[in-house]
Parts: sequence; C-alpha cells; structure tokens
Amino acid sequence: MENQKELIQLKAIKKELTRFMMKYKFALDEINTKINILKEEFQYIHDYNPIEHTSSRVKSPKSLYEKTLRKNSHFSLETIQEEIRDIAGIRITCSFRSDIYRISEMLCNQKDIELVERKDYIQHPKPNGYQSLHLIVKIPVFMSDCVEHVFVEIQIRTIAMDFWASLEHKIFYKYNHDIPERLAKELKEAAISATELDYKMERLHKEVSELKENDELVDPQAALITNEIPIQLLEMVRLAKKSPTKDTEILSKV
Repeated sequence: MENQKELIQLKAIKKELTRFMMKYKFALDEINTKINILKEEFQYIHDYNPIEHTSSRVKSPKSLYEKTLRKNSHFSLETIQEEIRDIAGIRITCSFRSDIYRISEMLCNQKDIELVERKDYIQHPKPNGYQSLHLIVKIPVFMSDCVEHVFVEIQIRTIAMDFWASLEHKIFYKYNHDIPERLAKELKEAAISATELDYKMERLHKEVSELKENDELVDPQAALITNEIPIQLLEMVRLAKKSPTKDTEILSKV
C-alpha cells in the first residue's frame, strides 16, 4: 500500500516537472515565431534581413539540478523558476553591430514582451574580450488552464562575435576553465580583431546600400520590378489610391 502511494506521488511529480519544462519550450516557440515574422517582413518589405540565423535550447532537468546545487538554492520549482532565468535561451546572430540594437528594440517594443534585465557586453566587453547583448525577457504562455509568465534569455551578437565566443568556449572547457595566459592573451587580441572586422564590414555595407539607393534614383521603376508582384498590379493599386471611388472598376480589370 505504501509503495502504491509512493508510485502515485512520483507520477504526480513527473507530470508537474514535465509541465514545468514544457512551458519553457512553448515560450521559445513564441519568441521564435516573433523572430520568423520579423525575418520575413525584412526579406519581403525592406529588401534586407538583419537576422542571419538563430538557435535555441531549453536546459535539461539534469543541468537545472546541477546549477541549483552550484547556486546553493532551495530545490523547488518555484525557486528554480525565479532564480534561474536562462532555462530557455535563444541566440540571434546578425550581420552588423547596428542590427543588434535594432532587433533588440523591435522585440522589446512588442506589447507582450516585458524586458526584465539588460546586459550590454558590446559597450562593456567582459575582461576576456567576450561581446554580446544579453536580454532577460518575460513572455506569457497560454496553457489550457492558466497563463504562465516565463523568463527567456535572448543573446544577440554578430557573426564575428559568435565565432569568437564559440572558439573561446571550446578552449575554456578543453583546459577545464583554466586557460593558459598565452592563449588568454591571444583570445583577447582576436576579440579586438573581430571588433575591427565588424566595423569595417558595416562601413562597406553602408557604402553598398548608398550605391543601391543612387541606382534606384536613376531608374526608379527598376526597383519596383519583382517576381512576386507584377508592375501592372502595382500601377492599378496606385490608381485606386488616387481615385478611391473607382476602386472596384480598376481592380476588376486585374
């Protein structure tokens, strides 16, 4: 009888833990949907997509347990939820430094996203040279019987910053968190080189953008020709806007 009670308790705990972990997955799904919408909008409306790629993960229960021990926290789901705010994490990689702040602003301006914490390691790099923008946000997740407000960590960085961070991470764990002084110095120098590369690539991008704008001024109609929208349809919509009373007559010719 006692064993049966314990079994029922364990099943209930398993269900509670599963539900706890799933809400972080759903929170990532929400953020990823928002990012995908922004990517498509930029691709089709602005002719430039600042988001190169994204990756996301939810910490495993084992990882949560180990981090709770390191923090000397009370092991309860309520404590974990409040004290460990990077259970759900997403990384956004951009082409240029200015894109980082642009994407951050667009996400944080959305009404259902609450900015909880912001750490700018770009303006203030870590001593080892690490650069990235870290955001802790809170987003509502609508479950079947309630609304859960879930923390998500968002890291936004350039391709160069991401490459440096990936290399530093591998070296850090290869040497068991104790990187030799010579390698640490070279990594710091590499971080400076990555920053210089970011600035140089952004200058080139601006120059190319200005050239493209000048070409469009010379031949404005060429900029309107796309595979998705025929120029004739654009002209009909323009005429419809000019003469609203004739909307039906004009669009019936499409």
